[in-house]
Amino acid sequence: MLTDLSPLIAATARWLTIAYPAGGGALAAALCDAQARQAVTVAARLRYPTEIDAGLVTLAGPGGAARLDWMTGAEPADGHPPEEWAWRTWVDEVVASWAAALLTDPRLAVLAVAALTGGEHPAAPPAEFRRLLDPDAGDRRAAALLRHPDLLAPVAALHRDQLLERLAPGRSLAA
Repeated sequence: MLTDLSPLIAATARWLTIAYPAGGGALAAALCDAQARQAVTVAARLRYPTEIDAGLVTLAGPGGAARLDWMTGAEPADGHPPEEWAWRTWVDEVVASWAAALLTDPRLAVLAVAALTGGEHPAAPPAEFRRLLDPDAGDRRAAALLRHPDLLAPVAALHRDQLLERLAPGRSLAA
């Protein structure tokens, strides 16, 4: 059974950066993507903390981006070749919501990264999540839309209660 979350992480981060794009060229796009990937990686590891959880989501599929697209007014996939939109089936709504919450609430991001030590995923050095936890001015400019609390509020609110429950003190990450 596949237990690698990278397709889910890549698709969900891509959805976030398409829905809330960077402005200012290739460097800004790369910085925005790095922040989205870091937030999505933390959210995915929290959501699927064990190899069994990761295996089940890769077997069953994460659900896709349809509801997120509807909420944000994204263009529907109808009328486009399937190969252009197939990646959207790997978007995980809960992970996108949790990542949006982490991108807009620095305190929550710190708690989430600290909580990763309780899962089965390899422990990451703090530097792996530097752009999420301690973005510099360039990071903030590049991801102005991606980190805008008002713009991300509808997505972040979808599953914020579940994230807060997962991060509650004394709560084990094992599902």
